[in-house]
Amino acid sequence: MSSPFTHSAAAVSADPAPPSPAGPPGTLTARDLTVGFGDRLVLDGIDLHVAPGRRVGVIGENGVGKSTLLRLLAAAAPPDSGSVEIAGTVGYLAQEPELVGTLGQVMAQALAPLHAAVDDVELLSDRLASDPAAAAAFAQRLEWAQAHDAWDADRRAELTLTSLGLGAVDPDRPVTELSGGQRSRLALAALLIADPDCLLLDEPTNHLDEAALDLLENHLVGRPGVLVAVSHDRAFLDRVCTDLFDLDPRAGGTDGRGGRRFGGTFTDYLEHRAAARRRWERTYADQQDRIARLRRAAAIDTDRIAHNRGPRDNDKFIYAFKGANVERAHARRVHQAEHRLAAAERAAVPPPPAPLTFSGALTGRPDGGSTDPEVVNVHELAVPGRVAVPTLVVPNGGRLLVTGANGSGKSSLLGVLAGRVAPSRGSVRVRARRVGLLEQEVSFPAPAESARAAFGRATGDRDPDGALLLAVGLLRAADLDVPVGRLSVGQRRRLALGILVALAPDLLLLDEPTNHLSLTLASELEEALGSAPGAVILASHDRWLRRRWTGPEFALTGAASAA
Repeated sequence: MSSPFTHSAAAVSADPAPPSPAGPPGTLTARDLTVGFGDRLVLDGIDLHVAPGRRVGVIGENGVGKSTLLRLLAAAAPPDSGSVEIAGTVGYLAQEPELVGTLGQVMAQALAPLHAAVDDVELLSDRLASDPAAAAAFAQRLEWAQAHDAWDADRRAELTLTSLGLGAVDPDRPVTELSGGQRSRLALAALLIADPDCLLLDEPTNHLDEAALDLLENHLVGRPGVLVAVSHDRAFLDRVCTDLFDLDPRAGGTDGRGGRRFGGTFTDYLEHRAAARRRWERTYADQQDRIARLRRAAAIDTDRIAHNRGPRDNDKFIYAFKGANVERAHARRVHQAEHRLAAAERAAVPPPPAPLTFSGALTGRPDGGSTDPEVVNVHELAVPGRVAVPTLVVPNGGRLLVTGANGSGKSSLLGVLAGRVAPSRGSVRVRARRVGLLEQEVSFPAPAESARAAFGRATGDRDPDGALLLAVGLLRAADLDVPVGRLSVGQRRRLALGILVALAPDLLLLDEPTNHLSLTLASELEEALGSAPGAVILASHDRWLRRRWTGPEFALTGAASAA
């Protein structure tokens, strides 16, 4: 059975890590990592060192290689060149974890090293009196078991599953029957119980409610090992991470000295990044101005020296002598100007890339001829085991934030409003010409077709070239012809959002809309919510978004299995 935690050099196991040249347990060192896909270079010469006790958040735009970097660190994919050394045990959480078996089997695999450590300590303790050589092994195993709280492992496993919204799920339930969010939370639970020396987490806060976020963040902040986490969760980056590692290209690097690392909170980094961008733009403009001046200087014409002056009969010899000197002086001046120009061009920083900036309208305009003031009216809605809503009314052009713990029915409610989930009882009236739903788990039926083709097919060839995706800042031109299956999870979500924008629904339903989206786009999406002419209903655990939300909220409190 596969595990959510795997590393070719040191799988999570009961055995304590032997002394390693990589450093104390958990120490991570990556040198000159380079990898490409086809003719596209994704990561180029990445260096990263993380010592125990440091918690690094990897950030950057969708598609810059954050998840790829984590796969390289976890030995889940090989680099084209470079090396990775990690001392001790390693745990890796993928964005879309691949699990097999049942929930109980996955947890049993996570608990096995802890149970084995307890058994070893008891066996070795019985041998201490008769075998003095057992003392060293006993001390080593005892230290490991105590560090991993092995005697309390079963109780912690139950509490962790409950906090992650999985406590009521039958242990014999196959993981193939779990939702994507449940599988992610199960993989995370297994890692938290195993507690390896080095944790590599890809978007760990997706699918987590408030209680689960508290559990995760308290665990991560309190552990002594290494953490490298890819995350777009702004509150998580602020609370948990001691350092940020930015994969976005930046002249002078993230730190202004060519490096990518920033020591501080995400809030501090926002100010630092904006200032760095301004310095880059100013440096580029100054250098281009100097290069333009040097190009003009290099174009000096010999006619400017002794211009239109011919020789007289009595000084032809002197003219020839001085003319030769003039030519040599001019050649030196031109050569010096060309040398200065070449040096300036070599030292010039690249132009700052135009950032992807979302500029589209999230919805179309509501039907101007409608006299109904309500776009949604729900009364005594029930889907057994999934969601129950006594009353819900949303006005035309209104905004509503749906909140609630995992399993309270947020996704199911949006599914009912979109016409994808049939209610068992109650009335649901939706007065919208077009309803659009951005689901938590985005999938496309033909992963081999290009993003451009998928967009054209989904929008009925209204925009077969995908120009809208470029116009509203959701994908770059280079990504339009990439197969959908090779896009990052965040890029696929951008594509799905672009399809909705093209269809211009007058009722837009967003299920965890900031999941997997870059920090910049998440902020721009929040701004766009305020100006959308149609009605918008969103369900979100995003703490940053919820803290800034000023519109009406609807809290679901129903206890159901995960919706």
